[in-house]
Amino acid sequence: MTTIPDMSGLALDDNTDTGMPQIEIPDDINHATDRYMQKLKLYAKSIPYAIESNARMQDMLDFILLRITQCIEAKDFEPGLVQWDSMITYWNMLKYPIPKEKRIRLAKLYFHVATTPGMPLQVMAICADGLSNLTRSKKKLCIDDMRLPWKPIYNMLRKDLFLTRRQFEYRQFTSQLSWCMGYIGDISRRFFHPTAIEEMLSTFLPEMNGANLNSILSSQYYLLTFLPLTHPQSYLPVLCRLWESVNSYLYDERMLQFLSRLAEMHVDPSTSDPARIYEIPDDEKSEDEDRPKWKWDNPHAGETWSGLYKDVGIFTEHEWHHIMCKCLASMEIPLKDAGSLTTGPTADTSSSFEIGRLPKANWRIASLAKLIVYSMALDGVPAPASTAPTPLYTPMPSGVSTPQSGGPVGEYLTVPLHKWESPKIYLGGSKALDSLARLIASTEHFFHPANSGSWTSDLTAFVKYIVYEFNKRWHEEQLPDCKTPEARRLTGGMRRELVKCLRTVVLLAIFSQDTSTVSNVQSALKSMSCMEPDLVFQPVLERAIPSLEALVETQRTLSVIKALSSIVPAIVSREIYLPGAKNLITILQLLVPGIDLNDPTKTLCTTAFLSEVSQYIMFGDVTSSEGPEADGAEFAPYVDGQITLTDGVEDTMEPQLTEDMENALLRDSTGGFASWVANFIRRVIQLLENLPEEGANGSAGGTTEVEVVDAVTGACSQICVHLSDSLFDLVLNMIFDYASTNVRSNAVRAIHQLVECVANAHPEKTLAKFLSFCVENIRTEIEHGASSVRTTSSSLPLPSDVTLHWNLAILRGCLLKYKGELLSLFTLLRDKAFSKRGFTWSGKLLSSALITLTHTYPMENKFVNPEQWNDEDFQRSHHLHWGKLYEPGEVKITWHVPSAEEIDFALQLFRELVEPAMGRLDLLLETCSYLSFVREAFSGIPTIFKEIISPDIAQSMLTTSDITNEIPEMIASINSLASGFCLTDPQDARYKYITGLRHRFGEFLHAASLSLQQQGEENTVDAVQMLIGSIRTYMLEYGDSKDSYFDNYDRYKSEIDVARQYSGQKVWPRAVLVRRARFYHSSRLYWNSIERARGPLENSLLDDVVEWSMWHYPSTTQVYNCHVQVYDGLRLRALPALYKALQPGTDDDRMKGALWTLNISSFEPMLAPEILLQLLGCHHNEKPSIQNCVSAVTDNCLSHFSEPCYLIYDIKTPALDEALLTLKKCLLLNKSEDLVTIRAREKRIERVHLMNDAHSRTTQAVLKIANDTETHWRYAIVAVRVLRALLRRDVPTSPSHLRLFLEKACDSDPTMYAQRGVTKALRYIKLRSYCQDPEALVLSSPTNPLLCDIPIEAAHSATAKILTAFRSCIPGLLLTLTSIYCDTLNEGWLACSGILTVYKPPHESKSTFEWESSSAEALSCLREVTVDANFWKKLSGHFAEENHENVVVRDHVSCVKSIFQVLGDEPWGLLKPELEVLLADQEKNKQRAAAELLAGVLNGSKHWPQEAQDRIWRWFTPYIKKTLGQSMKTETVPIWTSFVEYMFHHKDPRRLQPLVEHIVEQFNNMDYNGPSSLESVKVLALFRAFYTELEWKFTPWADSTLERFWREVHSEHDDVRSHVAEMLAFCNGIKWQPKPSSPNIEIVVRECQELTADVDIMGICGTYHMGRVLELVEKFEVWREQRLPGMRAHQSTYDRVGIVVCRWLFQSVQSTDAVSTFDYILPLMPELFRFTEVHDNEELARRANLLLVRMCGVAPPQSMIGHLLNAIFSAIQKAPSWKVRLKALPILQVLYFRQLPLISESEVNDILDVLCQCLDDEVVEVREMVGTTLSGILRLSPRRSVVSLKDRFVKLAGKVQLPRRESPVYNAAIRQRHAAIIGICALIDSFPYTIEKWMPGLLTTVMLEHTHDPIPISTTIHRCASNFRKTHQDTWHEDSRRFTDDQLAALSTLLTGSSYCKCNNCSIFFKP
Repeated sequence: MTTIPDMSGLALDDNTDTGMPQIEIPDDINHATDRYMQKLKLYAKSIPYAIESNARMQDMLDFILLRITQCIEAKDFEPGLVQWDSMITYWNMLKYPIPKEKRIRLAKLYFHVATTPGMPLQVMAICADGLSNLTRSKKKLCIDDMRLPWKPIYNMLRKDLFLTRRQFEYRQFTSQLSWCMGYIGDISRRFFHPTAIEEMLSTFLPEMNGANLNSILSSQYYLLTFLPLTHPQSYLPVLCRLWESVNSYLYDERMLQFLSRLAEMHVDPSTSDPARIYEIPDDEKSEDEDRPKWKWDNPHAGETWSGLYKDVGIFTEHEWHHIMCKCLASMEIPLKDAGSLTTGPTADTSSSFEIGRLPKANWRIASLAKLIVYSMALDGVPAPASTAPTPLYTPMPSGVSTPQSGGPVGEYLTVPLHKWESPKIYLGGSKALDSLARLIASTEHFFHPANSGSWTSDLTAFVKYIVYEFNKRWHEEQLPDCKTPEARRLTGGMRRELVKCLRTVVLLAIFSQDTSTVSNVQSALKSMSCMEPDLVFQPVLERAIPSLEALVETQRTLSVIKALSSIVPAIVSREIYLPGAKNLITILQLLVPGIDLNDPTKTLCTTAFLSEVSQYIMFGDVTSSEGPEADGAEFAPYVDGQITLTDGVEDTMEPQLTEDMENALLRDSTGGFASWVANFIRRVIQLLENLPEEGANGSAGGTTEVEVVDAVTGACSQICVHLSDSLFDLVLNMIFDYASTNVRSNAVRAIHQLVECVANAHPEKTLAKFLSFCVENIRTEIEHGASSVRTTSSSLPLPSDVTLHWNLAILRGCLLKYKGELLSLFTLLRDKAFSKRGFTWSGKLLSSALITLTHTYPMENKFVNPEQWNDEDFQRSHHLHWGKLYEPGEVKITWHVPSAEEIDFALQLFRELVEPAMGRLDLLLETCSYLSFVREAFSGIPTIFKEIISPDIAQSMLTTSDITNEIPEMIASINSLASGFCLTDPQDARYKYITGLRHRFGEFLHAASLSLQQQGEENTVDAVQMLIGSIRTYMLEYGDSKDSYFDNYDRYKSEIDVARQYSGQKVWPRAVLVRRARFYHSSRLYWNSIERARGPLENSLLDDVVEWSMWHYPSTTQVYNCHVQVYDGLRLRALPALYKALQPGTDDDRMKGALWTLNISSFEPMLAPEILLQLLGCHHNEKPSIQNCVSAVTDNCLSHFSEPCYLIYDIKTPALDEALLTLKKCLLLNKSEDLVTIRAREKRIERVHLMNDAHSRTTQAVLKIANDTETHWRYAIVAVRVLRALLRRDVPTSPSHLRLFLEKACDSDPTMYAQRGVTKALRYIKLRSYCQDPEALVLSSPTNPLLCDIPIEAAHSATAKILTAFRSCIPGLLLTLTSIYCDTLNEGWLACSGILTVYKPPHESKSTFEWESSSAEALSCLREVTVDANFWKKLSGHFAEENHENVVVRDHVSCVKSIFQVLGDEPWGLLKPELEVLLADQEKNKQRAAAELLAGVLNGSKHWPQEAQDRIWRWFTPYIKKTLGQSMKTETVPIWTSFVEYMFHHKDPRRLQPLVEHIVEQFNNMDYNGPSSLESVKVLALFRAFYTELEWKFTPWADSTLERFWREVHSEHDDVRSHVAEMLAFCNGIKWQPKPSSPNIEIVVRECQELTADVDIMGICGTYHMGRVLELVEKFEVWREQRLPGMRAHQSTYDRVGIVVCRWLFQSVQSTDAVSTFDYILPLMPELFRFTEVHDNEELARRANLLLVRMCGVAPPQSMIGHLLNAIFSAIQKAPSWKVRLKALPILQVLYFRQLPLISESEVNDILDVLCQCLDDEVVEVREMVGTTLSGILRLSPRRSVVSLKDRFVKLAGKVQLPRRESPVYNAAIRQRHAAIIGICALIDSFPYTIEKWMPGLLTTVMLEHTHDPIPISTTIHRCASNFRKTHQDTWHEDSRRFTDDQLAALSTLLTGSSYCKCNNCSIFFKP
């Protein structure tokens, strides 16, 4: 027997050097100078074993690349390429660099694979991800290294984005091709050559049509996804012009993302240098790419390029104001304004679902923040440093002359305001920063918790991203390689002003109860505390200290603890904020009560703070050490553990002490650590004592209690690691005293965690304290019967076992080293612990010991390196090193590496403990306790030996792989790498011993499994669960199982996020870098765990797992998934057993288990037939739970069962072949590898044949089931669904397949959807017939024989001619060309490409189409079935069955359309009688069936010979007037309306000329003022369907239609007038068209660039309706005079037309072209305000007010702001009714807030002028509303206007003397003084959260003086005082310093009416 080694040499002693051997780093890594090799060297140094040489790993990479090239050359995409791509991913985890040349060539190869049409979507996705990974780093690859073509992506995206109506069913929810192409486009954009910009613009701009939102959004997506970002000079003006003209939330979001990227990129001027275009090789163009050469005038020719800089960043002032307007709208702040921000989202509802299939834009809040920060520069005159917490402008000295008295009060108040010149100074000298400050000031009120809502999260997120981006940019510009010019960089002044700007709102929002808001604020505070700690630290502390001392409000306490957590860097880091650390001990003392079991949230917040603080400091008293002592009595803010706040300047809060003084204070404060640590440990112990009693599962309480204990012990562990020796001894003694004198059943698990804290920190001392005590107690308890009662299931522990469990828990916690008596203790526990908890914890004790012995892990994570920690000088001055950060190369990590003695001792434990236990197991003695013991032992050695896969087993694994029909070389495998395994030599006796013992354990498990399977199900649950757990241990506990790669990844990312101070940070707390090294170690372990040996024993155990997955106990059914992810081959082994369990006669539970095990989302095509047949055969078991299970499994399987298509193997790929050849050239190829490629190609061909056969077999088998009359209807539906998926575009459809769909089309079950199968099959016949090659077939791009391209002139006149031609009766000569049909038209709206795609009319008698010969049998079957009167009788009867549809069913229409498209008019004679019968029957369902059949026939006849079409129309024309005329019932109107919509969708109206003529004729001839509106509504409903589907093509009818409609603007019927309003809005939309001098693309782009902003090149000014608007303005005056009074008012023409106007304009402001509406609103504004005061027509007043409010949510042209304001001013000043003034003032408020960035300073002064004049209004309500409006506007006004107004208001208040009440001038005097007081109150209310310098005087003199004035003066003052108290109560400890003692006393009188408060800060009045 091996003796126990001497443990003294193995002890981890923190005070001694471990003496670890120097790790040898391979020479090619150690001596490399490459940047990325240096990074690898740091990784190599961080782990305790040698890694492989770079040469070896590069050979491995070459081999992987070789296999990838072979896969692609053999077209073995699935599974070959998928397999070897995963190896690249694994290889990258090892951190070896990929050489640049190989990176480039591999990236190109991935690009071309991903953009090959027909490529399986999974392959596209993995190649897109691979491309993303390879190109993510801009330093590793740039456009100088690689170029890529853009057209391949665009061609696929354009074809897939908008689906035809017959594609919807089978691609709507499954196809992700559009998303994938968009993703690839975004990745690849960096590598598109800038010379492609012109061609991109020429391609995308002509596709944009403002009358169709889909066209706008899709064209915008193409532009913003493909245009290279490097040279936006040409296209940025076009994009901004378009943006200004479009009202769309989706458009805004994508545009903001794009502009933010531009702003970030172009801080470097060299990026956009035009000379760069010619330096970049243009060597990557696809075949259809061109490079048009436009003539550009370069004003900077011959000059040094200085960048794109303009007024604000890269934007003009005009563009910037628009951006800031969108920014303000993005905050989505409601103003109780009836949804003024909903105009954009409402307009977006007209877009189709396909737009949602594209990648979503980044969140606009983050985009806006980046856009603003990267537009900051020193581009203006800096304003003097502000002192306001939220600065705008600095107060200027009041030097204006005092106006002369006399005249109205309004004139007196506004005299100085007219004379100001706009000051051109900006906050921090930055226009962008100044705009941000205005934005924050305007939204400040909404940060307050009292005003919180959904918007608060967005606002705080915006602040978070602002400081994040600022910090990021700031540190980027500190780097030596920064390319931003010095003059354009951020300055310290900007940084300081930014923090001041954001500080107030952040400190307001910190008290929010919304978790996302608080999280945002915490992040912002952290960044701000690192930027300007002196501005943030003290205000946070002032809020935190009182709250922590009082502990009154739980929410407030939580908030301040979170705030303190946010500023931890400023507290502990001497580099960030020197004075911060001296406050730490006081904060810690105040946080001790935060450890509270009754308040879990507070406890979690407290522990989070403690954990973060403790990773930066050492807890130790340095006051006893020698050194200079500072006498801090005369300057110390730290006295007796309390923090006193100096009365310095509020905004600077600069430290008042020298560095030596601060160091002395901090040194003295460390003396409080001992008492704090003691109090903290007592508090922790108290928490443990108060835990609930443990339940049967061993947990004390619920999830919350577990989280609390974990958090507390986590913080405790981190603290213990950083304790000085003396404090550690104190803590160790306290814990030992508690643990040795108490036994508490409720804290057994908790005491284990607590002891583990000290054990992790200092194992030697902990062992010395606890081991002998625990061992003795355990022996005593077992001797006295503890754990002697046998249990195998979780249950409440017996009271007699508590002491044993207590000591076991303690021992588990401290066992990181071992002593001689452990062996006998383990033996005792193994033999005597019989209860479930006893033997489980004993096993875990052994497992912990073995992991400690055999695992490789870091031994400490202190905040400094061990040698520095142990240095005596550091111990005496550790406080000077707090917050120290390290670079990766500076960290020295102490690792535990198993020594020979430790390995021998671990093996000894197996020999003396585990092996005897296994012997007893073999004899089936003491099964459960011994099995648990053995299982835990093996779970403790995941890294004791490296698994070696023998050649025989490897060959067996290949032949039985789940990957079928693949050559062995293409099944990826790995070679093991160094990763810290103990035993690696298979010839080592120790290796043989442990592997043999493990094999023996596996054999026992298999035998036990067989035995238990043969037993009954009674009393075996516990044994089975233990057995399954043991099998899992045997199969899965290996490598990283105890140190999981994914867990380490999550923890590393989490610690990085917590420790990050700014983006791009290179230095970190040492604990983070220790975690980084551990993560790298786990990645190497994971590499070795990827492929596991699967020999005969493992196969047997996997078979057992499959059997147990079908067991009746639910939890066992989940074990299968754990193994199937690790062991290749398990799936194929499992299927036969699972199939067998689905057969009749199987137990229900077993069948259910088999079904859930089969619940996989994808399967091999060869396996599909059997799986589907097995699932479809489950109808024999009618039990509902079984059938529900079958349904769920089937749905999951079929949702991923895509249509088979193998056209990819027939597509020519020259670009891919070239990229493949290029990559192969950089690999060393062996001739023998060519044979591998050939074999792979042959195997792929064979596999495709097999898959085709499998699909054929599947089709036949499922057809048999579907045709079986005994098949249950639920299974029949599934069968039809499967058969629809099995319809293929690359293989002709079989007749039996098509026949089934035709027969099932009449099935009574509406969810059968067999019609979709008919549609799909016939559409594929069309595609196969007219797609010229496999690529076109894959892209669904047939070449219609009638389709042609005609040249057109790029001129407005040519566009007008095309539009006019739509109204001609038949296609006439157009542009001197032959007759054509134009079904879709976008060309010419904005720009014209010169080519128009049109259809020629069909031949008179010859058929247009000739269908493929391979589908002859299917077509014959189609004729056989459909050229039969009985078929149409059944189908029409089926369509006419009653259902819940009120519109035509598109599936029905598409089915009929497909039949008639393929067969022509053959079935027409058989259908016509049925149609005539249906049309004659007025019953709703019959009419719907007729409409569906008619729509199908007429749409299917689109390309019939002209004679056949004419016959159809001659028959239908008489029915048009009858069916769509007067006889149409009200209930059938929706049916025929949907019929018309379907008919005109993407259709040239000349194709439907009889229908057009009827609809237009009815519209023109209808009497809209008849006795009933029903007839009118029928006509108008059809007409609306007609014009809405035609969209822009309706233009030639627009003028005549409006002329007819205009006569009905005052119709008798409200429904008619509603249609008039809709038509007015619609016509304005289709008449909107840009107005460049020519639609030539080059001219459009140039004019957008050259013309000034006031030129309306986008045609956004509303001109089309202007004549009618002016007519209305004149007539409203007449109609107003003629208006009927009282109840008859609504019958007046004035009211009727007014409602029409409101409806029209309301619809217009919620449309895409909303901007043009302002031109119509302005002339009507006076009348709109009059509408709002109409008292006898509520609808008119409501609509007018709603319109005026919604109008404010649309950004108007900047030139129109002044006109809008003047119109509102006119209403306020000139309206005879005070109610109009009262309505207009809120509109002014809303407009001012929504469009603040567009309003100039002079216009602000105009607003103030008007408001000041209105203060003299005779009506009190108006004056008070003026005050409310004034306060909001003053908040954002220049400070000098505030000061001047203050002086005027004070003088007016003092000047006005109140006469006696009987005096005739009394009311005038009251009004004048009230005006002054309202003005003063508005000034005070305009700064709700700050105290301006002039405010104390106003409050305590003027306001107090007039407190007792008559009403309404006194009322206004009291309301203002109440508001002041409410808004300042949270910050009164700061604000009170602005008042003198006398002022505080006066303020007390103002607030309460009496002055009895003697306290210095008046705090009694400000308590919440």
